[in-house]
Amino acid sequence: MQELKEYTDLPGVKTYDLSLFPDERGFFSEALRSDWKELLGEDEIVQANVSFSYPGIIRAWHRHLRGQVDYFLVLQGAMKICAYDDREGHTKGKLVEIISSSHKPQVVRIPGIYWHGTKTISNEPSLLVYFSTRLHDYQNPDEERHSWNDCAIIDPRTDKPFDWNRPPHK
Repeated sequence: MQELKEYTDLPGVKTYDLSLFPDERGFFSEALRSDWKELLGEDEIVQANVSFSYPGIIRAWHRHLRGQVDYFLVLQGAMKICAYDDREGHTKGKLVEIISSSHKPQVVRIPGIYWHGTKTISNEPSLLVYFSTRLHDYQNPDEERHSWNDCAIIDPRTDKPFDWNRPPHK
């Protein structure tokens, strides 16, 4: 059964568990459907991308300036997916961490207004397919970037700069 989870700290961030249909050959699953309105709302997917990352690789931080929304689906390995809001007067200082894995397939929705990034946390490489609501403009990219260890991204649990390598049990 598919389950939708909304993260109230950052409006629009959602996860949607996928249904697997196993048989003696393996399994089948729908990755994304235009009639999943509880997840997509009015979003229209226009591009699909694939990203392969070795264990421990961090790809962060960036955000989109023209309304792009990204949908992440981890096909192999496990990833920490984070979103952070630094906008004045909104949910400033809020951070969401989602652990997504090929062992429990889900689609993770990240509105581009939030700084976001990923880290491969499995011992094997991760394979991520992500869908976006805007085509990549090679001449005028819709991105603003910070380094992965930017001190401006504050972890609300510690009030210190976010540490991608912080042990999960602390």
